[in-house]
Amino acid sequence: MSTPSTIRALIDARAAQHPDKPFLLATADEDGDERAGGAPLSFGALRERCVELETRFREAGLKPGDVISVLMGNGVQTATLLLGAMYSGLIAHPINLLCQASQLAYIVEHSDTRMIFVCAQTRGALAAALAALREQGVKREIALVDTEPEAAALPALPVLETAAARVSPALAGAADAAVETHAPAVCAPDDIALLMYTSGTTGAPKGVLLSHANLHTNARLVSAEHRLGADDRVLAALPLYHINGLVVTLLAPLYHAGSVVLTPRFSGRTFWRDAATCACTWINVVPTIVAYLLNGDDPSGLDLSALKFCRSASAALPADHHRAFEARFGIGIIETMGMTETAAPVFSNPYDASRRRVGSIGLPSGSEARVIDRDGRECAPNECGEIVVRGGQVMRGYYKRDEDTARAFTADGWLRTGDLGYRDDDGYFYINGRSKELIIKGGENIAPREIDEALLRHPGVLDAAAVGVPDPAYGQEIVAFVVPRDAHWHGEPDAADLRAHCLRELGRYKTPREFRFVSELPRGPSGKVQRLKLVAPAAG
Repeated sequence: MSTPSTIRALIDARAAQHPDKPFLLATADEDGDERAGGAPLSFGALRERCVELETRFREAGLKPGDVISVLMGNGVQTATLLLGAMYSGLIAHPINLLCQASQLAYIVEHSDTRMIFVCAQTRGALAAALAALREQGVKREIALVDTEPEAAALPALPVLETAAARVSPALAGAADAAVETHAPAVCAPDDIALLMYTSGTTGAPKGVLLSHANLHTNARLVSAEHRLGADDRVLAALPLYHINGLVVTLLAPLYHAGSVVLTPRFSGRTFWRDAATCACTWINVVPTIVAYLLNGDDPSGLDLSALKFCRSASAALPADHHRAFEARFGIGIIETMGMTETAAPVFSNPYDASRRRVGSIGLPSGSEARVIDRDGRECAPNECGEIVVRGGQVMRGYYKRDEDTARAFTADGWLRTGDLGYRDDDGYFYINGRSKELIIKGGENIAPREIDEALLRHPGVLDAAAVGVPDPAYGQEIVAFVVPRDAHWHGEPDAADLRAHCLRELGRYKTPREFRFVSELPRGPSGKVQRLKLVAPAAG
């Protein structure tokens, strides 16, 4: 029997093998509202819903290759819609709930979406985006599907306002002749399954095109790297509109026939409770969550014995936070690294704890990787350059952005990650920072992460980010943005104390010229600090 290589084939295979096995579970919300939970969805029931959704999509006049957008928070319904779209040969397009109105309007128009699913939480934001498109004179039919009430087994398909007109009555059942037979979709591995827009820290967001083969490859690799099987259950607190949440905590369990506990959002108050109550065997986090858990209460009285490991990704995990988490909670961390353009991970530390290296993103995971200099030559071990990768996870390109796609790859076909780093003599990779965020002071390259980590070693610092700002003498100087550890800090930490701490840790040249105290740092959905958003105010 051949191995399934599309999302449709995976869903069919799991339904045939484990029809009654629970796959998707949901927790109650922070206030204990059980409507956010509900009965588990089995693999068999998932397939039934996907088949019904496929019929409904065809009745609405949609055809394979059309884009279907989902603007909803985490939940079984959201997961089912995304999987159902891919099952039907459509292109699933989860939209970031953190998008500003202008970004949302751009993404709706640029994606060429045919249908958008919304809920009460997102209805207003979409209405504002559509109003902006009307003002721009955009004229294109987009069906809006309101999924309320949340508890409905399948969303209704009412006809709502579109960006520039009203949807025709096709949604009520007047399908055209091309879809009258409702033949099942034929999905090929190279067909595009997912369109996901990057956070767009500068310029307009770019839509990453990922095929069934891309997604299947990393679902398989995540399962293999972490030795996951049918008895494993993950706590999925990361949003499904981010590649980490979608691939690692939804598609990987689909591959290894595990199960997923979906929380509406990350909550430090309920995180450990949910992991214990649902008997999760692993958890998937980003460094920001690690920081908040370290600053939160101990999970005393909870049975976390089922947890085998914690997986961290999406941004570099400060080494001190890594060690503190393991010491405090007794749970080992497997640090990994990936990006939207690689369908999540391309690096992972080994499952074997003795082979993991704190501060490293690990070894290439099912891919090739190397470090190159500005001229494209491969760097020697321990020499810093840009990390580039290639493999079965790498995207097909950016949607309607051919020039950006070309710039994303080297002449010989390696994807530029934009991350500066190095590999050691044993082949483990390390990240120093983003190439666009590198601080060049007096001609010397300074990695912002080195300053961040020094600040995080100060007991009064919860979070920190260093940026370079224009300086007439040095070209650039260093400004550090600091989040105090105590959320109820009465007054700011002493800048002189922080400066003395940095002088001891970093030396005079790398010590920030200025410290600015903020309540939080701007971050993308993956948890990466968006330093370039800090640069403009810092330069003022």
